[in-house]
Amino acid sequence: MRPALDSYRHVASGKVRDIYEIDDRTLLLVASDRISAYDFSLSTPIPDKGRILTAASFFWFDALGVPNHLAGGPQDDRIPADLVGRSMVVHKLPMLPVECVARGYLTGSGLIDYRATGAVCGVQLPDGLGESDRLPQPIFTPATKAAVGDHDENVSIDQVADTVGRELAEQLRETTLDIYGRGAELAADRGIILADTKFEFGQAPDGSLVLADEVLTPDSSRYWDAQDYTPGRVQPSFDKQIVRNWLTGDESGWDRNSGEQPPALPDEVVERTRARYIEAYERISKLSFADWPDRLTADA
Repeated sequence: MRPALDSYRHVASGKVRDIYEIDDRTLLLVASDRISAYDFSLSTPIPDKGRILTAASFFWFDALGVPNHLAGGPQDDRIPADLVGRSMVVHKLPMLPVECVARGYLTGSGLIDYRATGAVCGVQLPDGLGESDRLPQPIFTPATKAAVGDHDENVSIDQVADTVGRELAEQLRETTLDIYGRGAELAADRGIILADTKFEFGQAPDGSLVLADEVLTPDSSRYWDAQDYTPGRVQPSFDKQIVRNWLTGDESGWDRNSGEQPPALPDEVVERTRARYIEAYERISKLSFADWPDRLTADA
């Protein structure tokens, strides 16, 4: 018989995930259907979003071939029955206080920094780059981990070194770019561009890095359709861009600078966002979301 959730101690909640302690060595990470935008947790959930993020993370943890924090499979018997498919049993790890971001293309906050300074997180870039341009090579652009409701702040590798030490900072950079390269190559084979992504790492008892939290999901990554990619404009993304566009459009009536909570999302925006998340998972994994979590590998 599976345990009840209230048999576990609640540890923390973030914008999307709730964390519970199973025992001294393991945690339960539960992905909700909450969605955030512009540092607000919205009142309207996206049905199945937590299940999609969990399915994507399990796929990528398996595909990447690097040490990760998983301590059980998608149907581990320590997961409460009503949370199967949206939960991960993971090892407890000391987590490093760095958002490890890799960028292969210039957009978002990276483009803002570049236009102001010619660099992103201290990495000098060639002149003349524009929106969505591919970079000469992927770059490591770390950020601080912000509390819920605050902004992550882009920092340089020197600032990371001041926090965790030079050797570990270099390991984070090398590991981040290696995993980004693996993910970008697989995504490219599926007709998808992995423009940028962020990883979180813990440390094993021997000090080695362990990939943790979620990985290469539409929440933590910017995915573009390779067939529609056009440098010089903002690309349609396989993520919450539909939500962002509605919130900042005239129909919502919301001013993102007002400090007020955003309004509820209309059904049409919710449905399109859900479909976009599912499309990203299915195109990359070559699996049907309808089969999750019963089927974990694609046919050869």
